Amino acid sequence: MTDTKKSIHGEWSSRFAFILAATGSAVGLGNIWKFPYITGENGGGAFVIIYLLCVAVIGIPIMIAEIMMGRRGRQCPINTLETLTEEAGANKNWHSLGWLGVIAGFLILSYYSVIAGWAMAYVVKAFTGSFSGEGAAQIKTLFSDLQASPGQQIFWHTTFMFATMSVVAPGVQGGLEKAVRFLMPGLFVLLMLLVAYAMTTGAYMQGLAFLFKPDFSEITGDSVLTAMGHAFFTLSLGMGAIMVYGSYLPKDISIAKTSILIACADTLVALLAGIAIFPIVFAYGLEASAGPGLIFQTLPIAFGNMTGGWLFGVLFFVLLVFAAISSAISLIEPAVAWVVENYNVDRKKASIYMGLATWFLGLGTVFSESFFEKIDYLTANLMLPLGGLCIALFAGRVMLQKHTQAELALDNETEYAVWKFLVSYIAPAAVFLVFLHVLGVFG
Repeated sequence: MTDTKKSIHGEWSSRFAFILAATGSAVGLGNIWKFPYITGENGGGAFVIIYLLCVAVIGIPIMIAEIMMGRRGRQCPINTLETLTEEAGANKNWHSLGWLGVIAGFLILSYYSVIAGWAMAYVVKAFTGSFSGEGAAQIKTLFSDLQASPGQQIFWHTTFMFATMSVVAPGVQGGLEKAVRFLMPGLFVLLMLLVAYAMTTGAYMQGLAFLFKPDFSEITGDSVLTAMGHAFFTLSLGMGAIMVYGSYLPKDISIAKTSILIACADTLVALLAGIAIFPIVFAYGLEASAGPGLIFQTLPIAFGNMTGGWLFGVLFFVLLVFAAISSAISLIEPAVAWVVENYNVDRKKASIYMGLATWFLGLGTVFSESFFEKIDYLTANLMLPLGGLCIALFAGRVMLQKHTQAELALDNETEYAVWKFLVSYIAPAAVFLVFLHVLGVFG
């Protein structure tokens, strides 16, 4: 199929461009905002080990499957699943898998944009010296005031969504590719500057010990659920993003090798974020388990009291904004592609329609913290793992073997057999066990 069919949206100009884009999709708030605080809440090193296992055994095989499905279908996830289902002669209920991913990405971006807006607001606050010399009470009030101000949140939410849709509207090479070629190198440079600073805090080794020395007494069933859910969240699995990016992938690029590189780069960023953040947390007597407010309520205390803190504060929150935009464009792309393919609408109009819809839903997070918590739990712990489970089963058991072998083009049969076993049995079994825990069957 892919020998003759190409996406109407265009293709990535090179393998490097795809790696940057897919890594940009994976690297986002999940790495820099969420990973450090859930690691802190779940005891540190032991949680990191479980997370890495989830990425290796579940995440990478499913990423390979999702990219492979996208490249074979060459359409948005919804239309790709329709095409692949017909090709395999499978039950038409598999069509709903495409909808599950697109809706999950849409829901995630609705609250993601609000949180990214907080980061934008904090760039300004850091630059103007709002953190300077302030203690925990003052910084907490600063954050509380932002959350209690719908006007401020709506302004920054709107600004972020406008920036996101401005990148998506021009298309694959004209918008997405140009953006990630700037955002991803910039993100790595900023992150390495913060790691360099962390090495001077005096608590660098304490931070490393917390991040890499395991204490399995801290691990619970919920910790395993959180680790697996985050592996899906941070790798952008089950939300249509990787599948639609895969649909723009040229035929001659190795899916397996590229997937491993993307997962490694994503994991490296998450670990570097932890290496940068925890030494600062410990050096200033802050709580590693501070939860979602870690980077908005605790780190500003450190930035406000360190030499040159305003600069490092600006760098950190600019880093956060870069990461957020690189992921946001992939979250909305499946929905935009679907509108273009099904309603004969140009990308600019499709981007405006989907951007406005996402912006409107994001108001729920602006006005209700419980709305955010419910959407976050629904997507990260239920919809994404369910989407990943279905992708694994579809790629491993529904698609014809001759089609998956042709797309993956692995060097030998052993490599293909390993992927097939992981995606057909191990990944689905792991996700299913976690679902049993969610439903209270055990644990």
